[in-house]
Amino acid sequence: MLIDASDRLVGAVSTDFRRYLAPQVDWNENMLCIKGPKGTGKTTLILQHIRDKFGAGSDKAVYFALDHIWFSDRKPIDAIEHFYSHGYTHLFIDEVHHYREWAGLMKTAADFYPGLHIAYSGSSILKLSAGQADLSRRQAVYNLKGLSFREFLSYEGVADFPPVSLDELLKNHRRIAMDVCGKVKVLPFFSRYLKEGYYPFYKANAGHFAEKLAEVVNTVMFVDLPAVEGITPPTVQKARKMLMVLAKSCPQQPNMSALYRELETERNMGIRLLAALERAELFAGIDQGAGKLKHLSRPEKIFLGDTNLMNALVPSPDAGTVRETFFANQLRAAGYDLKTPDKGDFVVNERHTFEIGGVGKGFAQIKDKAESYVVNDGVELGIGSKIPLWMFGFLY
Repeated sequence: MLIDASDRLVGAVSTDFRRYLAPQVDWNENMLCIKGPKGTGKTTLILQHIRDKFGAGSDKAVYFALDHIWFSDRKPIDAIEHFYSHGYTHLFIDEVHHYREWAGLMKTAADFYPGLHIAYSGSSILKLSAGQADLSRRQAVYNLKGLSFREFLSYEGVADFPPVSLDELLKNHRRIAMDVCGKVKVLPFFSRYLKEGYYPFYKANAGHFAEKLAEVVNTVMFVDLPAVEGITPPTVQKARKMLMVLAKSCPQQPNMSALYRELETERNMGIRLLAALERAELFAGIDQGAGKLKHLSRPEKIFLGDTNLMNALVPSPDAGTVRETFFANQLRAAGYDLKTPDKGDFVVNERHTFEIGGVGKGFAQIKDKAESYVVNDGVELGIGSKIPLWMFGFLY
């Protein structure tokens, strides 16, 4: 059953579009983990590799997911034992968080099946370090984010552009923007991306994307969170309520004590839920800048994880909040560190200060800050230290 399902999926996967992470993964590792938010394309990434490397119907590589019905009365180690003893050399195991003892399973596979290559994937909510030091030392870990705006243009078949570093963008944004805008009417695509372009499954759910994304959120809440955290249904309801309360207040600094009282939960459980929701990338907490104490229980600002979530969960989201959410999402996905400065909206890598706004936003609030930039929405081209917002979607 697992082999037939694997062959069907590998044979059917499209290879027309590749995610940014594909060339970065070292598939030769004996064990590697690909984690990321639900719906970002982890399964497709794996199936594309199997098709490229082994082809459908291979007797050396097989894909299976631990939420498959086959595992309703069998243990995952039974499948690993069978495939290994029948000559399979590469196992690709998806949805590992559906098996409570997944970390022990991976450690056993690494210790007792010499020569076996295992690539596994699961929700970004997975804990890869706490209590699992042996596992974290013996594997490569990759984190797949949603589509960048640059990838969205490629996925739509509009145009292909290379990613740029932040330093290159700050120095040469006008030249880069002129090249892009000479080929693409960028602003209409950017408006669409903010609403439905972050998750690749939007193409298969035209007209129903918001409903589908809400289903994904519910799956994270009612399936992934209990599987990883082992929390009870009443606590899951509190986590869902926490998300909705925070979504309505983003990006203000939350009053966490008041939130815990409203949820009727004690502080330690509230912190645990907050950390789990952030790992699931349903929201992002931004801490204070250099020299300020980091408060685990009270980030300086809280944003929803991405602008698609905002449009799905918040009726008529504020335009300024959407802009800041996009900026924070794309910079963090590209690996840059964000903090809240004393003046301006964000400081990146404790060096560059950014003020985010509409067409008319100027330098009044950050005029005394060195290496400061204004990021304007609604414009195709910038000039000097004024940069179009959409360009920060080209960082990965």
